Amino acid sequence: MTLLDYDREHVWHPYTSMTDPTPVREVVGARGVRLHLADGSELVDGMSSWWAAIHGYGVPELDDAVRSTDFAHVMFGGLTHAPAVRLAQRLVQLAPPGLERVFLADSGSVSMEVALKMALQYQRGVGRPGRTRMLTVLGGYHGDTFGCMSVCDPEGGMHSMFADVLPQQLFAPRPPAPGGDVEGWTTTFRALAEQHREEIAAIVVEPVLQGAGGMWPYDVRCLQAMRAIADEHGFLLVCDEIATGFGRTGTMFASEHAGVVPDIACVGKALTGGYLTLAAVLCTDAVGRGLSASESGVLMHGPTVMGNALACRVALASLDLLTSRDWEGEVATIGARLDTHLQEIATLPGVAGVRGIGAVGVVQLDHPVDVVSATRAAAAEGVWLRPFRDLVYTMPPFVCGPDDLDAIGRALRAAAQAG
Repeated sequence: MTLLDYDREHVWHPYTSMTDPTPVREVVGARGVRLHLADGSELVDGMSSWWAAIHGYGVPELDDAVRSTDFAHVMFGGLTHAPAVRLAQRLVQLAPPGLERVFLADSGSVSMEVALKMALQYQRGVGRPGRTRMLTVLGGYHGDTFGCMSVCDPEGGMHSMFADVLPQQLFAPRPPAPGGDVEGWTTTFRALAEQHREEIAAIVVEPVLQGAGGMWPYDVRCLQAMRAIADEHGFLLVCDEIATGFGRTGTMFASEHAGVVPDIACVGKALTGGYLTLAAVLCTDAVGRGLSASESGVLMHGPTVMGNALACRVALASLDLLTSRDWEGEVATIGARLDTHLQEIATLPGVAGVRGIGAVGVVQLDHPVDVVSATRAAAAEGVWLRPFRDLVYTMPPFVCGPDDLDAIGRALRAAAQAG
């Protein structure tokens, strides 16, 4: 039995059937922005391994960080170490001002679970234990664990089959695209917030760009309105920056587009450049003090491998590498070149629209994409894309050159036509 045969019979892949799995390709190496496959071909990675590999692959600085460790891991309960403390310090320096308490989690979904707990414990600590629900928007995606699923889009998202066993949260309409009817949307959002103000602990949202729920950039004034409404009613504002953090949208954190500082922010994905799983939750001192006044007196969460020393070292190297380069220029260049291709693709039959922000490009079809056919068409152009629902999209590594970006543009076109 070959490796691919065994994979097909025994290994589950994300959102894939066990009995009728879609084809997979075997990667035997990765260098720069290219994936090397077992059949001898190469593919430009147009997905940054789902937002994470912003520096590409085989990065010397990150490789050195992996090899330089004195120890890989020690429990974080009752112990600490320099990589974790220095990473926390670095995150506080990079984050919007006021986010100065750091909880090091082991994945993006876990960081969101921690953020939800923080909001609930904060409300208990400040004497409002009845505030147990989250207010969010349709079209959102925040992870696959149970708390996270409850704040994902309940109908158009990926978790509708669990609706009857999830906490029942509150959902406002999807925020409008830039230049849309922000005033009308804000009126609706505000009315929902006021109607349930004694129940709501926090507003939970992906700032400025919704990711896996639809790859939807929205007007920055919506985030500003959410900040103002949270302040009016004593809600916390939780920003899920797991996909958007570390430059992807053109600012270090997407909330900066709106000049908004959340009470709690989650980061992950690009934090280690895709080398290791690591995430972090940052909050204000007021949130930290408020939740510490709850009956437990402590934040009720503690992953086994939180603060993993090896992952923290790699994250520090990744952040140092990012900030040592003109990442803003890299992202702007990617965005401009992708936009040229997107405008041409927009005229194709079957394309409902195109959009982008920073180093993200999206083609929306007027029908569900044929994932197998679209992926095959992109691969024929020498590019790895992973379409879903009615979307063909890309978020390339920041180090992509012009030829790579043009290849991605051709692959987007081919995938859209095949899908």
